[in-house]
Amino acid sequence: MHEHLKLQPVHRRTLLRVGSLTLLLGAQQIARGASIVAVRVWPAQDYSRVTIESDQALTTTQTFVPTPPRLAVDIHGLDLNPQLRELVGKIRPDDPNIAAIRIGQNQPGIVRMVLDLKHDARPQVFSLPPVAAYRNRLVLDLYPAEPQDPLATLIAERSAPPAPAISAPGEPTDDPLGELIARQSADGRRASAPAPAPTVAPAPPPASARGTDRIIIVALDPGHGGEDPGASGPRGTREKDVVLQVALLLRDRINASRVGGNPMRAYLTRDADFFVPLATRVAKARRVQADLFVSIHADAFSSPDARGASVFALSQGGASSSAARWLANKENQADLIGGVNVGVQDQHVQRAMLDMSTTAQINDSLKLGGVLLGEIGSMAKLHKPRVEQAGFAVLKAPDIPSVLVETAFISNPDEEARLRSSSYQQQLADALMRGIQRYFARNPPLARSRAV
Repeated sequence: MHEHLKLQPVHRRTLLRVGSLTLLLGAQQIARGASIVAVRVWPAQDYSRVTIESDQALTTTQTFVPTPPRLAVDIHGLDLNPQLRELVGKIRPDDPNIAAIRIGQNQPGIVRMVLDLKHDARPQVFSLPPVAAYRNRLVLDLYPAEPQDPLATLIAERSAPPAPAISAPGEPTDDPLGELIARQSADGRRASAPAPAPTVAPAPPPASARGTDRIIIVALDPGHGGEDPGASGPRGTREKDVVLQVALLLRDRINASRVGGNPMRAYLTRDADFFVPLATRVAKARRVQADLFVSIHADAFSSPDARGASVFALSQGGASSSAARWLANKENQADLIGGVNVGVQDQHVQRAMLDMSTTAQINDSLKLGGVLLGEIGSMAKLHKPRVEQAGFAVLKAPDIPSVLVETAFISNPDEEARLRSSSYQQQLADALMRGIQRYFARNPPLARSRAV
């Protein structure tokens, strides 16, 4: 997890040369160490990230102190400068993980940075080589030692004021979610109490279109985020911002809807501007036992003439078109840009990157993609009239129907303008919601082994 790198000894003659050059050029012009290009902070409930971008690779040594929790990082080959000092003011009071940053010149050529944390943490410090628009990056990821349970988070959302339910005519207007949560809480209390005398429990009703006695969970995956902005439009619109807004609008619609009398809940792989690795997006959806997975994007092409929305499913074989293959390869590079600490990736998360797809999952994904494409086509131009397939890494959950929706080409000036429009974003969310409802009407979700 930690890097403990030593500086190589410097020959005395080299030091004399550097000293003479400093006299000739001045201290501000001599590249005795790295220069800082930018500093960024990405706070989120999942983890907070601090990024230091520089013209040269930075070496560090670090120590984590649990009480009070703090991470001390010594950055070698660097002098304190205004860019580094900017980090102090970039920590927001509502950052879930970082309380403050202190920076000082520990000794010549070594800057010490201390991150005061709000709770016990699992810090990761690693370097990323230049890629895309980025130069060398030093990354500090602060993960909570006890991450939140995503299922518990979904249930906690019930405490918020409920939105008006969207029900079909004739459906009951009572909200069964409260009863499910009360039942789950009662089960938890009974589990901690002495076991009562055994009783014969009634058999659960079979799954049907009328109900499955559980919450229906739809995982929404806004593409990119944080260090990875995704595509950009001619006016500078960033893909990561647009797709997050559409996902938030769709979340509100899902949370106010039901399937066969059962409440629906949306689970977002990211609900703010932070980066989530591709395999982690899949693992998150599987952890909450999602019934569907919808990844939302807005891609760009080299020509501004490309236009129209598309829907993609996974392919076990080759891509359905050269364009689909190109797009899948492009989207699968998100981890390189967003920045993944490959040295400590969880083995379970790594396994999620394997092609564990099944024929049944792909068939269900094609059905989901078909109804979504039909609804999007009723309010926007389509790039292709059919669901396409390619090897998208983010669609590889073996047990969840999964699709990737390209809402439009953000590189097209007209479509960028629409994507920036609040009314168009609302129409997109409405179309996606109608497609999800149509899918469940034709393919009722199966009952889980336990109520959620």
